Amino acid sequence: MRLLRPALLCLALCASGAALAGAQVEEQLSNSVQASLHKSISDLASPEPLFPSEAEKQRWLGEMSARLTRRLPDPRDRIEILKTVYYEAQRAGLDPQLVLGVIEVESGFRKYAVSSAGARGFMQVMPFWVKQIGTAEQNLFHLRTNLRYGCTILRYYLDIEKGNLFRALGRYNGSLGKPEYPNMVRAAWERKWSYNPAPQLAVSN
Repeated sequence: MRLLRPALLCLALCASGAALAGAQVEEQLSNSVQASLHKSISDLASPEPLFPSEAEKQRWLGEMSARLTRRLPDPRDRIEILKTVYYEAQRAGLDPQLVLGVIEVESGFRKYAVSSAGARGFMQVMPFWVKQIGTAEQNLFHLRTNLRYGCTILRYYLDIEKGNLFRALGRYNGSLGKPEYPNMVRAAWERKWSYNPAPQLAVSN
């Protein structure tokens, strides 16, 4: 029941086109953390996600694409972003459906969304991260660059919060300790983007 109001607020904000992020706090990172995060965003391997099977890949892409139709009418755009979400989430050790929930709340799947504080793109990444861990030519409106940064940053916050998703999401939004943003992401994740993999059939000898 606690999720009801944040869920309704999420729907209202996303429908209005509001971008919610922009209050991430710039921190002084140690040299080792900077190097680790820089390595995480520098690998530009082809974002072809690895699924348990080709059938599961088609099932996941089909289900998620259908849910995204209202936001992105072009099926090619939907498949491109979904494959990149899955790849970058998998690479960062995140649930792809969680990342879809973050994007739903942060930008409403608007590639060129900009918050009042200057956060950019699908996952509303603050430009200071490029200075901290990236290179000057990286464009935060580029699909894979934006998702690479967003997933890397969320993974970083999860690690420093020892797996506490509530606190990690609060850090991601710059609202650490406040329930509204984590509850909205959780509501989007569980109500719109939840997914149950197809049961794996046992193979007999």
